[in-house]
Amino acid sequence: MMTFGGEAPQSNTLRFMAENTSLDRIDFEIVRLLQNDARLSNKEVAARVGLAPSTCLGRVRRLTDDRVLRGFHAEADPRALGIGLQALLFVRLARHSRKQVEAFRAHALSLPETVALYHVGGRHDFLVHLAVRDADHLRDIALEGFTTRREVAHLETHLLFERISKPELPQWAASASRARATAPRDPSRRRGGVRGR
Repeated sequence: MMTFGGEAPQSNTLRFMAENTSLDRIDFEIVRLLQNDARLSNKEVAARVGLAPSTCLGRVRRLTDDRVLRGFHAEADPRALGIGLQALLFVRLARHSRKQVEAFRAHALSLPETVALYHVGGRHDFLVHLAVRDADHLRDIALEGFTTRREVAHLETHLLFERISKPELPQWAASASRARATAPRDPSRRRGGVRGR
């Protein structure tokens, strides 16, 4: 799904979600349905998960308020928007101070050509997904938007020939919840402690 703009993701968000959500089977199914088609009406979602429309709407509002559902996006055809080329820029910073990291992040996200930004580990510090008109536009944005920055020590440009994204995130929290629910109980355990003490 191509989205332009948006806030920077919080660290360890997926781990936090997996450990701290109290989502049930129906919540997970609502999330799955809306990830695959955010245009589904509340009535359609309610019918598919077996809820009354008012109950389903309440769940969707709670999932949105709790930031489980973080937004609803339309995927656009890049060519229709004048985008003829996409690229990944691998960026290595000169220093790894918080100030430089935050300055680079803010700058990269301010550029209209930036589709997505990833703060990564390894040889590079950032991976920037750019959408541009053509090769000249890519050269100009690389030179003027990145190599002139004091934070940038090294830049590599990789053209994207194809981009395929899956709309649905894996539901590890749902898998863990199902595993706990179906796990055999330990006969030596009972409420209030362990037998034999």
